[in-house]
Amino acid sequence: MKINVTKDPKRMGFDPKRLDRIGEHFQSYVEQKKLAGWLVSITRHSEPIYLAKSGLRDIEGGQAIEEDTLFRIYSMTKPITTVAAMILYERGLLDITDPVSKYIPSFANLRVFKQGSTQAPLTVPATEPMRIWHLMTHTSGLTYGFHHAHTTDAIYRANGYEWGWPPDVDLAGACDAWASMPLVANPGTEWNYSVSTDVLGRVVEVASGMGLDEFMKREIFDPLSMVDTSFYIEPERASRLAALYMPGVNGEITRLDAFGNACLSPQRVLSGGGGLVSTASDYAAFMAMMLNRGELDRVRILSPKTVDYMVTNHLPGNQDMDQIGRPIFSESNSAGVGFGLGFSVVINPADTKSLISKGTYAWGGAASTAFFIDPKEGLAISFMTQLLPSSTYPIRPELVQLVYSAMVD
Repeated sequence: MKINVTKDPKRMGFDPKRLDRIGEHFQSYVEQKKLAGWLVSITRHSEPIYLAKSGLRDIEGGQAIEEDTLFRIYSMTKPITTVAAMILYERGLLDITDPVSKYIPSFANLRVFKQGSTQAPLTVPATEPMRIWHLMTHTSGLTYGFHHAHTTDAIYRANGYEWGWPPDVDLAGACDAWASMPLVANPGTEWNYSVSTDVLGRVVEVASGMGLDEFMKREIFDPLSMVDTSFYIEPERASRLAALYMPGVNGEITRLDAFGNACLSPQRVLSGGGGLVSTASDYAAFMAMMLNRGELDRVRILSPKTVDYMVTNHLPGNQDMDQIGRPIFSESNSAGVGFGLGFSVVINPADTKSLISKGTYAWGGAASTAFFIDPKEGLAISFMTQLLPSSTYPIRPELVQLVYSAMVD
């Protein structure tokens, strides 16, 4: 999907001068050396209306951000993995109420942390089987080792699962390891950001009989012409990859090659929770398909009914993530925001303390990337950059603030 920006944003309900504020605002991040570079894309009613970019994809190499720059989208992989699972659901190859153990037997006898230490945890049997919809909504009871919020998080770290996994493990082995560790809560009772979507990726592999990369390419990337989205960057594309940065001691960004270059080699663990690399234009195609309720350019990926169901709040009692969730490392406010199947969903705009519409669904990645899809206004918005962690600056709420205040119709 090539982004050709309209020359008349006013016709699409935007004030051009107010749109310019977006670029001016994020340009200041580059000037203050908070970000190396960034790219913002906005479409409305399937028409691209705004594209702005600034800075460098590689400071040390002096290479500019371009429209074909490759970004590690990290957790923006999760909605794509969930779509892959829902493709199988539509074909009757899995059901969202299925126990995870139907596909991964090691999940049959799960235990929940009760009390104790990392070395001697006291656990009790889970009261409910972990089901596919628990994975899709992050109510599985699984966790991430990098949370540093629960004893189970420390158990993950002790076993080599903090920001990744031991080098000799494949996806099947990682899932078996996670199943052997205690849950932070019974499935279905709490929202906790976790490796759930990585487990879901393994379910896709088992149910389809294909590798996750192969299934995504055949069923999503090729049909949507997402030619640059993959788990692995071949040498001929490597020069387009944006370097990864993090805040340094003096506040200026510093390069982080050791952590960010795994995608330059074929991976043993195909991470459905955070392993994809993509471009702004490729992700725009994915967003357009979702905004069009499952279809893009006469290619149908999901039915409209399925998309509508995915972007409905699935948290128990229509609660938001603040009410049922554990704190996560993000600058975004979770009040007024529920969770569907693979996406956050705004259920009460007033509680979000932002201009965002009810029904907007979204997510972001660890390197400060983000996207928002607003069916009410016909908007699809993405922000691409490469700064870890995403909680460093309030980029996502600022983006919402700037985009919606530029709308005049």
